Amino acid sequence: MITHDQLGDDEDLAREVLVVAHDIAPCLSSLATDSEQQKNALAIIRRVYRDTLDRGSRLVKGQRIGSASVDYADIASAFEGQPTRALRAICAARKANAAPRGSFPTDRPLQRLWPEHYA
Repeated sequence: MITHDQLGDDEDLAREVLVVAHDIAPCLSSLATDSEQQKNALAIIRRVYRDTLDRGSRLVKGQRIGSASVDYADIASAFEGQPTRALRAICAARKANAAPRGSFPTDRPLQRLWPEHYA
């Protein structure tokens, strides 16, 4: 499981980035520790964390000259585009490789009605 400690020093920001990442790709909490999928997801989330921490020009939503004000986009906007697609691809790959979940009955209801057809 990816934790906020793996992202950086700003605990509040790291937690917020992780919440948004889990919203985009719910499978993140079930990735095997030290698996390639977890390492890839961690790399994507760390990049978003660093970009958000730096508050670069791509997160500037609005800027005013009078009174010198800058508005930043929310954390979710840092995931727009490639990070969102990449995290969803990790979950999609995981689903494709997973075995079916649940228990499936071995007998069929019709088998009890016409046992001679299922012998």
